[in-house]
Parts: sequence; structure tokens; C-alpha cells
Amino acid sequence: MADERPKKVSVGFIGSQVLSGRLAPSELITLRAALGDEGWRDVRFEEGIVALDLSKVVYVLAEDDEHRVGFGA
Repeated sequence: MADERPKKVSVGFIGSQVLSGRLAPSELITLRAALGDEGWRDVRFEEGIVALDLSKVVYVLAEDDEHRVGFGA
């Protein structure tokens, strides 16, 4: 069964601006698939809907699910 917990995602833009928020895994897949496109796309973050200019996106960073605590973890 796939994990459907939202992931923390940072979207970097030309000019060093970064937008961070939490995305459902299905929304992250849709965003990644659209990265080669031009123009604007609505993306549904947990915090609300954001319109992104895909031609200005330089990276998408999604948190790793593996969290470690303590020494030597």
C-alpha cells in the first residue's frame, strides 16, 4: 500500500526564490510530470492552491521519508 501522507516539498525558481509547503504524493507526481511544460499550472498544497509558472522552476526537492534520530542512526 502506498504512503499517502503529504510530503514537505520545496520548489526553487530562477532568481533564488523558494516556495515550501506540503503536497500529497499524487500531486507531487503530477507536478513532476508537468516540469517540462511551459506556462502556468495550479498546484494544490496543504496550505492552499498555488499557481506556478513552470518555465521559471529550476528544482523540486521532496523530503525523504526516512527520518533518523540519535547518534549513529
